[in-house]
Amino acid sequence: MADILTEAGLPNGYLNVVNGFGHETGQYLLEDDRIAMYTFTGSPQVGQQIKNSTGIRKITLGLGNNSPNIVHKDVADLDRAVELCVTRGFLNADQACISVQRIYVHQEIYDLFVEKAATVTKSLKVGNPADPDTDIGPMISLKEAQRAEQWILEAQNAGARVVCGGQRRDAVLYPTILVDVKPEMRVVGEEVFAPVIAIVPFGDINEAFRMANDTRFGLQVGLFTSDIQLALRAAQELEFGGVGREGPRYAIEEMTNERIVVFNL
Repeated sequence: MADILTEAGLPNGYLNVVNGFGHETGQYLLEDDRIAMYTFTGSPQVGQQIKNSTGIRKITLGLGNNSPNIVHKDVADLDRAVELCVTRGFLNADQACISVQRIYVHQEIYDLFVEKAATVTKSLKVGNPADPDTDIGPMISLKEAQRAEQWILEAQNAGARVVCGGQRRDAVLYPTILVDVKPEMRVVGEEVFAPVIAIVPFGDINEAFRMANDTRFGLQVGLFTSDIQLALRAAQELEFGGVGREGPRYAIEEMTNERIVVFNL
């Protein structure tokens, strides 16, 4: 990205790439008073440490997520909802902070949703990411793939059922759908950051909102409904930074110091 921006004409010095570990390079940058704003994506614990160190300087934090999506019984296009939830759950092997992880589906369409989700998942090609036909590639490291596999096994031992996937080959974890999960399982309560999604039924929309909000994370959430009033209510009651907000416009606003100028004429 730095090379592309330079090629596009960005003057030298406007963008600098500094590599290093957070506790070393990151701490060095935090202690430099010349830096006017910080952005950070990572764990809540590190985010809190950064916030405590920056004083009055601006900071934007993206502190992880276990993105819930609610699929109500009045969803206009169930197939589209299934496709979006599944593909957005497994994109980049689910190693993105806004990837779908928890899916709450109304009980009237729950069984059909699970069936369709399994069909879509089984159609995904797992393999070499250099192959343009590949849908799911390896995770960032063998260690992380083993960690996610352990979380799946923990959930199974506590009563969860694997609908499809669950197996690992080296650093490749096959896309996995879990049902019969419980809130205390790490695949539900923590950020799994792996190609694992959990599908949970609900009977009342208030219950769905409660389960979605039952998390210490709050980055992104989704709702599938044909009821505009319910969508507006979700924007008020779901405790997340985005029920669809993302993009350069908001980044520019965060990085802008507004000033009030008063003219006496």
